[in-house]
Order: sequence, then C-alpha cells, then structure tokens
Amino acid sequence: MEYFGFFIFGLFCGAAIVYFINRLNKKDVEKTFTALSFDALTKNSQEFLRLANESLSKQTQAGTGELESKKQLIEKTVEGMKTDLKKVEELVTTFEKDRDKKYGELTNQLKTTAETTSKLQDVTSKLQTALASTRIRGQWGERMAEDVLRLAGFIEGINYVKQKTLDLAMSRPDYTFLLPQDLKVNMDVKFPLDNYMKYVDEESESSKQGYREQFLKDVRQRVKEVTTRDYINPEENTVDYVLVFIPNEQVYCFVNECDRALIDDAMRNKVILCSPLTLYAILAVMRQAIDNFNLEKTASEILGLLGTFNKQWGAFKGSMERMGKRIEDAREEYIKLVSTRSNQLDRPLTKINNLRRQRGILEVPLEEGPLMIEEQEESTGSPEIEEPQ
Repeated sequence: MEYFGFFIFGLFCGAAIVYFINRLNKKDVEKTFTALSFDALTKNSQEFLRLANESLSKQTQAGTGELESKKQLIEKTVEGMKTDLKKVEELVTTFEKDRDKKYGELTNQLKTTAETTSKLQDVTSKLQTALASTRIRGQWGERMAEDVLRLAGFIEGINYVKQKTLDLAMSRPDYTFLLPQDLKVNMDVKFPLDNYMKYVDEESESSKQGYREQFLKDVRQRVKEVTTRDYINPEENTVDYVLVFIPNEQVYCFVNECDRALIDDAMRNKVILCSPLTLYAILAVMRQAIDNFNLEKTASEILGLLGTFNKQWGAFKGSMERMGKRIEDAREEYIKLVSTRSNQLDRPLTKINNLRRQRGILEVPLEEGPLMIEEQEESTGSPEIEEPQ
C-alpha cells in the first residue's frame, strides 16, 4: 500500500510537470505544427497536381489515340458507304435502263397481243358464221374425226371406210371400222349443234335455259336415231354398239354436266358418245386388239415358214460342208503339184545341167519354181520346205 501511494503521488507530480511544460511550449508547438501542416499540405498539393497532370496527360494521349483510331474507322466506314452508294446508284441506273427496255418490250407484246386478239375475234366471228350452216358443221366434224383417226394410225381402206359425200338425211354412218372376222363398227359424226350455238350466243337467262333444254332433247333424239338397223345390223356383221362423235370437248362436257343420265341412257341403248379424246382412246384399244388378232392369225403361217427355213438351212449347211471338203482336197492336190511333183521334175534337169557344165555346154535354164521337198517326206503328209538347189 505504501508503494502504491508513492506511485500515485509520482503520477500526480509528473502530470503537473507536464501541464506546466505544455503551458510554456503551447505557442511554440502550435507554430511548429502549423508550419509542418502547411509544409505537408503544400507538398501533398504539389504531388497531387503532379499526379493529376500525369494522369490527365496519359488519359489525353489515350483519348487522342482512341479518337484517331475511331477517326480512321469512321473514314473507312464512310469510304465503304460511298462505295456501296455508288454500287446502289449503278444498280438503280441499270434497273432504270432495264425497266425502260422491259417496258418497251411489254408495250410491244401488249400491242402484238391486242392485234392477235383482234385477229382471233375476227376468226371466231367467221367461225361462228361458218358453223351456222349445218353442212359446214358436218364437214368440220368429219375433219376433226379424220385428225383423230390419223393420230391413232388408222388408214382408210385398210382399217376403215368412209362415205364419200356427207349425208344430210342422217340415215347412214359416216365411218365404218373394219374388225377381225369381218366384223364392223359404225360411227356417226353428224351431231345437232344448232340449239347449243343459240345457247352460247344468247344473253337472256330464260332464253338460255330454253335453248339448253332443247339441245339436250336434240341429243337424245340423235341417240335414238342411231339405234336403227342402218347403224346396228347383225346381218351385216356389225357389232351391237355404235359410236356417235361429238367434235368438241366443251360440248361433250356440257352434255355430261347438264344431263348426267343422258350418257348412261345412251350406253343402255348401245350408243357410245365420244369426244376427240375418248375416241382416240377407243381407237387405240381397237387398234391393239386388231394387231393382236392378226398376229395370232399369222402365227401358224410363221411357224410353217420357220420349219421350211430350218429345212433349207440344214441343206445349205450340208452343201457348205461338202464344198469345204472339196476345197480342202483341191488344196492338198495343189500343194503336191507345186511341191513334190515339181521337185521330181526339176531333179533330172539339174543333173543334165551338171553334166553339160562339166563338158562346157550351155546350160538349160530352169524356171523358178516352188520350194523343193524330199521324197521321203511326201509320205508323212507334212513335207518340210527347203531352198531349191
């Protein structure tokens, strides 16, 4: 406790001393601290300004470089845009020239189309005027039928016969097709088109309705007319069906659309209504059937001809073999004559010439002949060839 009391007393004494010293040096410390603070602030400000200047300089340089690169990039972009704009301008110019050219061509085509349409209208008007005649319509139907027959490969006088003049009384078939086994099938091209033409030209709906009904009645009447013995007559070897040719696909479709039962009724009456397309199909089937029948009919004749040919071919081969053998024998005889026999004849002459040479007599000239062959080789049949002596 005693020591603790001394410690407290010393502590108070020190505090008092420090207090007095601080009071004495307070003004000097304040002056010194102020000077040190100002000096430090000055140095810090200078350092801050220096660092700020360096940072600003670096940022300025970096900004300058970046601005330069961006400037170059912008310049390149502008150059590219100028090039693209130039191309677009050239393309627009080309399109404009092409448009002018196409517009001119289109104008010419429209002009040509207008002229063609005008000519077509004239032709159509003339055709309508021509078809107003019953005789001309009949000739037109015959012409259409002949075109289909030609396309199907039918030949007049071989596959069909045709009446020479158009019968306006509608009592005889226009074409008769010749089938195998003397069978026949008749076709008529006379078709009632008067009321159909009126139906097409009429503008009033009520009148059109009347003409349509009358046209369908005419068709049914025509179907009834071709069921007579003039068209279907088994005594004349005709088949049980007759063909009625409608020379226009549009008329055929019109009949089918307006009265679908009409074609079925015609079939029940053994009458087949044909448009150009359906007639071509029927003729194609008919032509194939005729060809198959003719091929079957001539099959036996073909087999007989093949037997005769085989016999003659065997005789021909036998004659050729005999001729070849004779030629071979003649060749062997010829080889003997030009080889062995010639050498046998040359040997005495050679000996004579040798004797004459020894005595100084003029030699007998020998003909240049074939190669000499030894006599002993003659019996083998395959003599060896040697140079003549």
